[in-house]
Amino acid sequence: MTEMPPHPPIGDYAFISDCRSGALVSRSGSIDWCCMPRIDAGSCFGRLLGWENGGYCSITPKGEWSSSRRYIDDTLVLVTTFHTEDGEIRLFDCFASHADGEQHPYSQLIRVVEGVHGHAELDLRVLPRFDYGEVRPWLRQEGVRVYSAIGGNDGLLISSDAEISPLGNHDLEATMNLRAGERIRLSLMAVPPELLDLDPPEAPDPEELDHRLEEALEWWRQWAAQAELEGPSRSEILRSAMVLKALTYEPTGAIVAAATTSLPESPGGDLNWDYRYSWVRDSFFSVRSLAEIGFTSEAERFRRFIERSAAGGAEGMQIMYGVGGERRLTEASLEHLEGYRGARPVRAGNAAANQLQLDAYGTLLELTWRWHQRGNSPDDDYWRFLMELVENAAKLWNKPDHGIWETRGKPRHFVHSKVMCWAALDRGLRLAEECMRKAPVENWENTRDEIRAAVESNGYDEERGVFVQTFGGKQLDAALLLLPKVDFVDYQDERMVRTAQAIREELDDDSLVRRYRRKDREEGAFVACSFWLVECLARQDRFDEARRVFDRTVAAGNDLGLFSEEYDTQHNELLGNFPQGLSHLSHITAALAIAEQH
Repeated sequence: MTEMPPHPPIGDYAFISDCRSGALVSRSGSIDWCCMPRIDAGSCFGRLLGWENGGYCSITPKGEWSSSRRYIDDTLVLVTTFHTEDGEIRLFDCFASHADGEQHPYSQLIRVVEGVHGHAELDLRVLPRFDYGEVRPWLRQEGVRVYSAIGGNDGLLISSDAEISPLGNHDLEATMNLRAGERIRLSLMAVPPELLDLDPPEAPDPEELDHRLEEALEWWRQWAAQAELEGPSRSEILRSAMVLKALTYEPTGAIVAAATTSLPESPGGDLNWDYRYSWVRDSFFSVRSLAEIGFTSEAERFRRFIERSAAGGAEGMQIMYGVGGERRLTEASLEHLEGYRGARPVRAGNAAANQLQLDAYGTLLELTWRWHQRGNSPDDDYWRFLMELVENAAKLWNKPDHGIWETRGKPRHFVHSKVMCWAALDRGLRLAEECMRKAPVENWENTRDEIRAAVESNGYDEERGVFVQTFGGKQLDAALLLLPKVDFVDYQDERMVRTAQAIREELDDDSLVRRYRRKDREEGAFVACSFWLVECLARQDRFDEARRVFDRTVAAGNDLGLFSEEYDTQHNELLGNFPQGLSHLSHITAALAIAEQH
């Protein structure tokens, strides 16, 4: 093969991060999506969503080649091996990370190409396009093989020990001849344009870049060493844990739902959302999964992030925030981009931030309950915040909302949302008792019992003996598989056994699971829901069935063990934003459930 066709499959990409920025690297050695210095910033390389104008950074052999790739053990450092007629070359990709935990002053993307045997000629291209491809940068030479790229509020300092030179007015190129044992490096640092204009930092020399590559390896290995994991599934579970860590914004403790925006849920469709924000629900699921395998500090940092972002009061709480705690996440369509394989519109921002999603209250009380079980107790300020959350759940539980799937139509009475309000009251009561805190116990108990009675009568289909998606409805919803997670019903309760079986049968998509049946359009099987079914089956002692669904769902990831949001079973391709935190955290809990039951 000589070149990749436009818009490779989503599964062709790898993900790298420094827990601040993020990038996707294709099998061909092209960075087609990169956001620096924050993962929710406007892309500096974005041809994933605009092939002609989005920009990219590629290092690719000339002539015929093939490639293989992997993450170096216990790290998120990617190595792509190119095989040509005359040689073999390794390409290392990572973001700089200090082994001692101290942050570099600037996000830095490092690419190191190394000759293994023989010789090869490679093309290097750097085509920055700021603000989602709208801004072609002002390119200036700052020194020998050092250039700055400036536009708007974005800036890059680009340096290499290759003979890089301008390609037109906005881009850089080089031809690299590499023999066995030789290395060539490329550094891209996100530096504010005002600093590049007045006092640019020194470009790192080759030895420093080699050192930073080793530091990145050591940083990830030190973090991975905290894992309380053993057995044959360790490496797969740890890979998902690393993805969750990589989706964390280290300065604040926020966790984004995915690294991308607007990768479509259905081919060519318009269900294209920006997931580079911190949802309360998804983030709680993430830190719960991480805590189960030994990574507990992430949970505490996220708890504090939410309290700060909500300004210490439940009335000000949103269902999602920017990674710095931003509340206004205005949604806009980027009309200049054609979208991934023509899926439009491309969106930045997310209007769901203003939705009512009642499950957020139960999510935060469950987070605090688990934090308490690890030996912590809320102080006076945090207890006041928790009481407000419980009171809001008690006041709002009987209102319709947009639910876990953030439906953009008319609000409805979703069963999952009601159960999570029940969980808020239940956990609030438990915390009040165990922490000896004053609370309106009788009122909370009465409301908790009222919610249970409403769910068991209006959210349950007596004829089929199963829970349903909405009050008075008949439709199933894979989110019902989560009801045992908050102890609303036991996994082995006959109602839950029947519900899981009905979901397995009625929402089946080639042995994977859809969220629910849509009348207006088709979408892919939902990876997280498929893993939820695995956990449910495992905890119902249906081990063989759980194992079959687990293996099928794992196969919906790519060769690096990365999962997207959905999977197209007709074309065997990943769909939706990538990599998706909800899919990876659900993989962890499903794998643990199988290991425990086995």
